[in-house]
Amino acid sequence: MLRALALAPLLSASGIVLGREGIDVGQTSMFARLIPAEQIEKVAALQYRQMLQQAAAAKKLAPAEHPSVRRLRSIAGSFLRHTVGWNPRAKDWKWEVHLIQSKEINAFCMPGGKIVFFSAILDTLRLSDDETATVMGHEMAHALREHARERLGKSTATSLGVSLLGQVLGLGDLGRELTNLGAKLLTLQFSRSDESEADLVGMELAARAGFDPRAGISLWQKMAAASKGAPPQWLSTHPSNDARIGDIRASLPKVLPLYRPASSATGRP
Repeated sequence: MLRALALAPLLSASGIVLGREGIDVGQTSMFARLIPAEQIEKVAALQYRQMLQQAAAAKKLAPAEHPSVRRLRSIAGSFLRHTVGWNPRAKDWKWEVHLIQSKEINAFCMPGGKIVFFSAILDTLRLSDDETATVMGHEMAHALREHARERLGKSTATSLGVSLLGQVLGLGDLGRELTNLGAKLLTLQFSRSDESEADLVGMELAARAGFDPRAGISLWQKMAAASKGAPPQWLSTHPSNDARIGDIRASLPKVLPLYRPASSATGRP
């Protein structure tokens, strides 16, 4: 049985952080409103469960007692009371964290708080807890800021514009885009602005949870070393590692004041 991360006890015990000290990235895109949040979260949960079933069948799904799974769930758990400040829906999400054995250096968080880490990102990069928290915060930020919902909303707006003309001509299906969400969700690519926003929001989440936001610098240095030969920034949907490091350095003055008291409260060095 899949185990959901327990959010309710953490919220009730620790309270909800709603202050807007720290990072300011503005409101979510209006395009996200074109896709019902409940629908995309339902589709994401289905896709997530299917992925875990496939991983389990291939004996690639790490068990709950695996040390890395315990570590990831502990880090994610420390973030949860800070998520509602970025998205009120997060208090009702059934957060889950799983580890899949894979040589791919990757991690993601699907809408509704469904998180997967691939083992290579921990093992190949030899991530510290602070660096792992940076990755965790980045991926959770994509879900909290509803980047997938926004991307699909933009795609739907374009398709529905064409389909509307088809309706006038007696052709097309306005509901087709919504029924195809599942097929699109796993192949979705975020924009450079989405990635940059997730870096900054994730850095704040990590800082509030007591993890050193400066770890983003060493993380992206490791990523740069592991991705030699990658295409230049303007050919990729991801910002360059140097650009990310520059943005992190520029934003540190906003999040270090959040990190220091949180670190003291949690007993982290």
